[in-house]
Amino acid sequence: MEPETAAFLKRIGKSMTMGFAWLAFTCVFAIKGDNAFVNESVTIGNVLFYLWFVLSIVVLVIMLKKLWAENIDLNK
Repeated sequence: MEPETAAFLKRIGKSMTMGFAWLAFTCVFAIKGDNAFVNESVTIGNVLFYLWFVLSIVVLVIMLKKLWAENIDLNK
């Protein structure tokens, strides 16, 4: 396999791993703790979950932008 293709596929793999890890972590805390759903009133768990959700998705997007902004270095 050519080095450019291998480096590109590694970048795709890193992006997918970061995205799926974020999704799994967020889903577990949303559903298991019943934090994503507001029942009768808003609880501190709801507020913390949605705060985590917004902050973590911003960090994830920044990390993905940084990953994809780099040029592929074939000298590694």
